[in-house]
Amino acid sequence: MSYQALKEECLTANLDLPKTGLVDLTFGNVSVADPERRVFAIKPSGVSYGELRSSHIVVLDYDGNILEGDLRPSSDTPTHRHLYLNFPGIRAVVHTHSRCAVAFAQAGRDLPCLGTTHCDYFNGPVPVTRTMTPAEVAGAYEWETGTVIVERFAGLNPLEVPAVLVRNHGPFTWGPTGAKAVETALALEIVADMALKTLALDPSAPPAPDHLLAKHFFRKHGPGAYYGQPA
Repeated sequence: MSYQALKEECLTANLDLPKTGLVDLTFGNVSVADPERRVFAIKPSGVSYGELRSSHIVVLDYDGNILEGDLRPSSDTPTHRHLYLNFPGIRAVVHTHSRCAVAFAQAGRDLPCLGTTHCDYFNGPVPVTRTMTPAEVAGAYEWETGTVIVERFAGLNPLEVPAVLVRNHGPFTWGPTGAKAVETALALEIVADMALKTLALDPSAPPAPDHLLAKHFFRKHGPGAYYGQPA
């Protein structure tokens, strides 16, 4: 059974990540899944982007068993696996420490939906998780990071809000392809930067009204979408 196409998509998405300006040093990783085969490919831990090759990419199954690869997978692998198990419909996950999104995560504050740029990508605020407990951090930390993300999405649609801010840590985004998940990570950082500047000018700036949010989100997403060209 060949995983080469999956590894190549994962490699391309990981190499695209530093081009966005979202990555410092080796911070950040991308995984890409094949839900039908219940496997996913992910960047190896600590390997610089300049050295990364498809042969370095690690493939695991949804139970966490390594199927292909000689290197240790990203330390965030259990978080990615948790999301694939709990968010049906996603095929790729991105984690960064992008600075503006991290600012909201460190403040423990949801990223508010203040304007149409945000509305185009996220159907509402991007939520922040609760603080993890000492037991969660001391135990299976990366798996429990996934636990608090899934917990925070109770009542939310992860396909309509494809991002989260992990308290004191940083953002995770996801999507139907590696390329789209990376694009969403970049969009998240852009709207976080806009929100920081807006709130600096007016700390009481109100959110975008619901009717404007719905218009902008659903003109790009769902069966009634009309933005762009037909597939």
